[in-house]
Amino acid sequence: MELEDQWWKGQLAADIYQALRCKELKLPSYRGQSPQLNLRRYFADLIAITCNHFCLCPAARHLAVYLLDLFMDRYDVTMQQLHMVSLSCLLLASKFEEREDRVPKLETLNSLGCMSSMNLVLTKQGLLHMELLLLETFSWNLYLPTAAHFIDYYLSVGVLDGDLHDGWPLASLEKTKLYMAKYTDYFLEVSLQDHIFLCFAPSLVAAACVAASRLVLHLSPSWPTRLQRLTGYAWENLIPCVEKLLIAHDSDVEEASKQQCLEQQQSQALLHSSGQPAAVSQFLQLPSMQFAQKAPQACLPASHRSASYPQGPQQSDTQASVACLDPKPSLPSRAYPVSMHYSYQAPCYDR
Repeated sequence: MELEDQWWKGQLAADIYQALRCKELKLPSYRGQSPQLNLRRYFADLIAITCNHFCLCPAARHLAVYLLDLFMDRYDVTMQQLHMVSLSCLLLASKFEEREDRVPKLETLNSLGCMSSMNLVLTKQGLLHMELLLLETFSWNLYLPTAAHFIDYYLSVGVLDGDLHDGWPLASLEKTKLYMAKYTDYFLEVSLQDHIFLCFAPSLVAAACVAASRLVLHLSPSWPTRLQRLTGYAWENLIPCVEKLLIAHDSDVEEASKQQCLEQQQSQALLHSSGQPAAVSQFLQLPSMQFAQKAPQACLPASHRSASYPQGPQQSDTQASVACLDPKPSLPSRAYPVSMHYSYQAPCYDR
């Protein structure tokens, strides 16, 4: 993104933020009463995968999913029509949030694998008709703030020199900022997976993503005064949303651990069956990833979640094919030990 587009770094950042906060107070109500609510996860993933394919910004992805949620909440739409609705929401959001040359073209949309698998072909007239219907549904107003619109403003003070990692000063501020950004991207993607996060204000979801990231990264204080002042949210306001984010995170880590164990068992079985001595390095346990596990890719399509889950300083590719698009089970309602000193057991990066 170009520097002039990074509004959170400009002199008008505070004014723009207040305008977004005022606008979110007027967001349309969401009832969660769609007859196709069980299909929501599939189409949210479809939008996210398509956005990754076209390298669209997070704001466009989140706005597209939000438009889909609002439309499904008001209309009874068939499975085949939902493909058209989802891609039309993506087009509208990209036209609103992206430069014109980044907006997907009709020909490239028709070349997507999901279109051929469903035997669907988009037409210019059909897309225009659907876009008009969407615009009329939203009274021609697409200025709808999402969590992605707030996250960069919060991240501007998400990590500073005075923060501690496991009680020690930060060895590398830039490295910590990089991992902080990756974790918040991951938690933002988690917030797209379940419509329950629509019960919270977008600014609160963004703040909860930052708070959850600080907890998992063992940064203290977990919710410093500067973030409380900037966001306007006290720790107590964030706990319900942070709990849901961390429950999803734990589920992803557990699933990835099972997958890793299965892969190790298959590898060992292959080695034993070959009858050849294995290299010593194959049996040595490498240190845990220096910052976070590679885990959650087991639950989401690789091209979707791998793009945002923290995997280390390098940027992850988004070229993997779709692995699964089954709706994710609803988050469990168990109590989660969220406190100012969250005792998360996953390995963190080395100081």
